[in-house]
Amino acid sequence: MADAGTASVHGPSLRIDKFLWFARLAKSRSTAQKLAEDGHIRLNGRRIERAHAPVRAGDLITFPHPSGVRVVRVMQLPHRRGPAPEAQTCYEELTVGA
Repeated sequence: MADAGTASVHGPSLRIDKFLWFARLAKSRSTAQKLAEDGHIRLNGRRIERAHAPVRAGDLITFPHPSGVRVVRVMQLPHRRGPAPEAQTCYEELTVGA
C-alpha cells in the first residue's frame, strides 16, 4: 500500500468524509461521502472524487455549503464527533476574497 508509506512521512491523516463529519461541517458522514464522490470538494486546490482522500493538518478544503462556498484550513485532526465548540478548534474559516 503506497498510502501507508506516505502517511508516516507526511504525518497522521483522516479520511475527508470523516473529517467533515467530525468537524461538524457536514450533517452526516453519508452527506460528506456524497460531496466527495460527486467531485464537489477541493483539497489543496485539487478536485477529489473519493471519500477516502487523506486530510492532514494544514490542508485547505473548499466545498459548497447552503450559505455559499466555504474554505477552511485544517488546524488539527479531531478524534471524535464532539460538541460544536470542540469541533470548531479543528479548523479555521477563511474568507473568499471578492
